[in-house]
Amino acid sequence: IRPRFGVMRAREFLMKDAYSFHLTQESMAVEYQNMYDAYTRIFTRLGLKFRAVNADTGAIGGSASHEFHVLADSGEDAIAFSDGSDFAANIEKAECVAPATSAAAASEALQKIDTPYQKTCEEVAALMGIELSRTVKSLALIGEQGFVLALVRGDHMVNEIKLAKLAGMTDYRLATEAEISEYLGSEPGFLGPVNAKQKIFVIADLSVAAMHDFVVGANEKGFHLAGVNWGRDLPEADLVADIRNIVDGDVSPDGKGTITIARGIEVGHVFQLGQKYAESMNATVLDDQGKAQVMYMGCYGVGVSRIVAAAIEQNFDDNGIIWPVSMAPWKVAVCVINPKNDTAVNEAAKALYDELNAAGIETCLDDRGLRPGAMFADIELIGIPHRVVVSARGIEAGSFEYRGRRDSESVNLDKTGLMQKLI
Repeated sequence: IRPRFGVMRAREFLMKDAYSFHLTQESMAVEYQNMYDAYTRIFTRLGLKFRAVNADTGAIGGSASHEFHVLADSGEDAIAFSDGSDFAANIEKAECVAPATSAAAASEALQKIDTPYQKTCEEVAALMGIELSRTVKSLALIGEQGFVLALVRGDHMVNEIKLAKLAGMTDYRLATEAEISEYLGSEPGFLGPVNAKQKIFVIADLSVAAMHDFVVGANEKGFHLAGVNWGRDLPEADLVADIRNIVDGDVSPDGKGTITIARGIEVGHVFQLGQKYAESMNATVLDDQGKAQVMYMGCYGVGVSRIVAAAIEQNFDDNGIIWPVSMAPWKVAVCVINPKNDTAVNEAAKALYDELNAAGIETCLDDRGLRPGAMFADIELIGIPHRVVVSARGIEAGSFEYRGRRDSESVNLDKTGLMQKLI
């Protein structure tokens, strides 16, 4: 069965791993930067379009982490980068800037809206003929503080990693329907922070805290509330925090430019692990004073086989792969067009093949005797960057037919012009 991501999800996974051990945090930071720079050079030399992004350390932990992503539409990860600076971060990590203005004064009366079949913010906004950004979605959770309602704008998504980093939310879970009924007296699809049956803890995203005259669930099946305002219709949130995913057009966290979201395939990751694992294992080393010190650690990895898959996902067309020159199995394919088996054509092709290889240019010789169409289709499918055709007509004219993998047309070049193109 064909895998969904081609060679991205192969049975074999080749990984380059490295670890470093240090007496001081400063030493760890220096080696971290060394590995970061080395990975940058590697991916640059491979001819890949990539970004190093600030990333969440996740389950591995530590004080700092960067992921290296090859940009591709089929990427599994969403990354955010600024159009005005070198800021880049995994969408799970990227911080959202608080709105420049606070919530304006109420201008609408609170009103109950009949929404018998409309449960999502998109459906409610469409029914009311308003922008999705005027609605607020409510996520019912159970945290250390009890029943929690997390609020984000209707056009935003809750960031689960940011949420889990808040005090009392480390091991949060989704509330059950029974718990929702107990605390809110409603069912999913009509939830909101107004008129809860019992005391709840409300966490509002930065953008929600700055809203006025917004729409939320009425905690009653088939109804929503419009014209809701902080202070008048419900108390200020118990906690205001950044709990959403960053989106296209947001202000960059560094204040320079706006954010663009792209898809990326992770091919490398570097971590400053700090003392987390050394402390758990009581791993110490004697310093120059003979005193036992808990060591600092760094961790660095490259998905070797993933690089191959990522390069394909980034470089292809309808005819097949387009390898970056540095990664191609061969740089040049010499194709022999010789239906009459002319010895001169075979010798000329072999001579060119030998000369290119002797010059350090990895070259393959396609002398299978296929018709030109089938032969060229194979070369394009494999993705060889340069194709040179040797034929009786070309020998007679003193030229070779050349075509780059990304070119739309072939050109005829003499030997000097051809070598200048390939070397």
